[in-house]
Amino acid sequence: MTASRIAPLALYQEVAERLRQRIFSHELPPGTWVDEQALADDYGISRTPLREALKVLASEGLVTLKPRRGCYVTEISERDLDEIFTVMALLEGQCAQTTARKASEADLERLRKIHLQLETAAGADDINGFFEANQAFHLALQEITDNRWLQHAIEDLRKVIKLSRHHSLFSEGRLEQSLAEHRQILAALTARKADEAEMLMRTHISSGRAALARIATAKNKVA
Repeated sequence: MTASRIAPLALYQEVAERLRQRIFSHELPPGTWVDEQALADDYGISRTPLREALKVLASEGLVTLKPRRGCYVTEISERDLDEIFTVMALLEGQCAQTTARKASEADLERLRKIHLQLETAAGADDINGFFEANQAFHLALQEITDNRWLQHAIEDLRKVIKLSRHHSLFSEGRLEQSLAEHRQILAALTARKADEAEMLMRTHISSGRAALARIATAKNKVA
């Protein structure tokens, strides 16, 4: 395992970010034992900032610190996903409701432009482009809501979801379904229908969870 060395002044925040990206890319897959000494040697740092970084990742749910056994990349179960998506639906539904009530015309135009990116990516069957535009759309809703605690909670949950080995957009028909759901959400936001926007967003998040479940089921059948 090779890695570029970190300058001493970077401290544990940069270490945490580098490890976070390695976890998200599954270079460090779920269940992997984290070899602290090897990582410290790779980064050219002492184990103190590394351990501080691991505490940060543990607080985010990305790693699990086990007494006398060390640190492991968190393994996320189907039950975990069920529970996380249930909370995500509530939080993102609140974002949609608040946005429908308080968004300015400039905010709505911003959402329309992002939605156009979704349409373009879907038309080109560009899953990565669609994913990026989808992330931008949801982030825009959070920013319009202007509730930093709500945004922080959503960000933390999305980090844990990234531990899943699958992506909902790879489920057959999910990209088209997601696009249709976004069209409905945008229409409700534009019409200032707060309750409808909330309901549609909850359905959208729940549909993403269902798509992940289908992928997991199909993989288990093959195995």
